[in-house]
Amino acid sequence: MTPRRQLVVLVGADLISNLGTRISVVTIPWLVLVTTGSPTKMGLVAFAETLPYLLSSALGTPWADRIGLRRTSILCDAGSAVAMVVVALTPWLGFGSLVALVALAGALRGIGDRVKHVMFRPVAEAAGVPLIRLTSAYDGLSRVVTLFGAAVGGVLIAAFGVTEAILIDAASFGVCALLIGVLVRPSAAPAKPAEPESYLRALRAGFGYLGRDRPLLSMLLVISALNMVANASVAVYIPVWVARELHGPSGLGLVLAAFSAGALLGNVVFTALGPRLPRRLTFLVGALIAGTPRLVALAISDELPVVLVVTFLSGIGIAAVNPLLGVALYERVPAELQTRVIGIAGSLAFVGLPVGALLGGWSVDALGLTPALLTMAVACLLVSAYPLLTRASEPRTPTRPTPAVAP
Repeated sequence: MTPRRQLVVLVGADLISNLGTRISVVTIPWLVLVTTGSPTKMGLVAFAETLPYLLSSALGTPWADRIGLRRTSILCDAGSAVAMVVVALTPWLGFGSLVALVALAGALRGIGDRVKHVMFRPVAEAAGVPLIRLTSAYDGLSRVVTLFGAAVGGVLIAAFGVTEAILIDAASFGVCALLIGVLVRPSAAPAKPAEPESYLRALRAGFGYLGRDRPLLSMLLVISALNMVANASVAVYIPVWVARELHGPSGLGLVLAAFSAGALLGNVVFTALGPRLPRRLTFLVGALIAGTPRLVALAISDELPVVLVVTFLSGIGIAAVNPLLGVALYERVPAELQTRVIGIAGSLAFVGLPVGALLGGWSVDALGLTPALLTMAVACLLVSAYPLLTRASEPRTPTRPTPAVAP
């Protein structure tokens, strides 16, 4: 199989795995609801899947380097498939066992997702695909999966029942493992470490490199803040604004869809133009557009068309941010450290999601909606402008090629 086709298969397998994750976000809580009737237990299961995902993304990567990236990806997807099958077929095991299985699946997916992303680089380079174009296209496709994944989960439950829906979810992880196991075989030579490292030493090396790379840290700070704003908006700010200004839920879907539509359009444009745009300026402009304006629009306007237009434009802005972080990680981080650093970076970027939901609810209760929105807007503006103040967000291109990571 040609390198370009291998790249297509690798990206496709990763997207299938992401789709399975989005489906499980719907099917597992629904299983808990129909078997226990407890919203509290639904929340516990969701937390049990999310926290191990974040932790394993950072803490499990030294083991992935030892086992090999391709082998780790196959094992993690196969393990996720088995865990979901057990969840579907053994409901009598009890809630505690369910939580443990969901936590195991979340931890496996955290490692599996990170190693696939590290594999993107050597396969893309072998295929002659510019990294900036790959990261932009992947970001857009991931948004499509995110947009429709939950809906697919709901349709599967309605059409087949929750047990069958979870089994289909399990099959998606099995397909991902099969695709990578049979069709993806990166040909790049492995990077040779100077000497075998202990787990803690390997983990410290990843944290140490990221701590010294101020440009990457500044980009991660911005993206974590934008994730915080996004989740606070989806979970709290937008529903409260819709209820207060529109007196009903009719505009909720429109506001959420406007951001997703803007992001998808932005990804199409950025995929085409990204290699020719100045990276530092593009990252800064995208970050400044993506967060603060949508909060200000909700704070000062009671008109749905105004909010929709500003939210759509904010979606276009976010389309440039994630791909530029991705290509910076590929270009700046030495090949032998990429698994660890990309895993840690992913965890740091996603920390903003749970923080945003908590902070959004607290700020509205403590300050009221409009003051909370304006306060968050100012904080987001300051964080988004941080790379401008430090001139630290320019991803540099290595002066010489770095060796590819071992598959």
